[in-house]
Amino acid sequence: MGYLNNSVVTVDAILTNTGRQLLAQNNGAFRITQFALADDEIDYTLYNPTHPSGSAYYGEAINNMPLLEAFPESTQVVKYKLVTLPRGTAKMPILDIGYSAISIKQGASLAVSPQTLNYTGGNQVEASGYTFTISDVRLFSTFNGVGINTPSAQSLNVNSTVTLGTSVSSTVVGTTLNLRATTVNTLFGANSQLQATLTVVGRDSGARVTIPVTVTKVS
Repeated sequence: MGYLNNSVVTVDAILTNTGRQLLAQNNGAFRITQFALADDEIDYTLYNPTHPSGSAYYGEAINNMPLLEAFPESTQVVKYKLVTLPRGTAKMPILDIGYSAISIKQGASLAVSPQTLNYTGGNQVEASGYTFTISDVRLFSTFNGVGINTPSAQSLNVNSTVTLGTSVSSTVVGTTLNLRATTVNTLFGANSQLQATLTVVGRDSGARVTIPVTVTKVS
């Protein structure tokens, strides 16, 4: 959902692709139980504490920025969620997933278990888990999130590997991501390697990290 302008509180709300799938099932699976706010379109470098007109105008440029309208691609909206952190927090939470890049051979398996640093006074796994988004799910015969059993997480994970051979992204939820690289040789064509990106987001902290992923063909 999104505000259509800055002067009138008019809200435009549409369903994401996942929401449409749940609604189409017509079995009660579509239930709105949570919502999140984000500031994807805001450029905070425009805040100007030296504005000649005084403090009332420090954020003028930000207030006049155009706002995004709602659109249904859930992997491209609400990227930068607004979060509430404990009073006295001195550092923003960041993610440590154990890799700055993933390089995996064809048919090999890997588990990725993130940890959130500087979160609620220490380093820990977030209670609501993490979302894992791969830019091209064809590179993996297994791309599953485990460890979170809420209905919203399970609805994503059940449909996580549905593809018709098209280069599509996929998102799953869990505390751990299980990967197994594809064994399909024809996918490589004349290439010896395939590339994608993996984005991990903390569902409680909003912290995110994106790393490159390389799958190497085995002769």
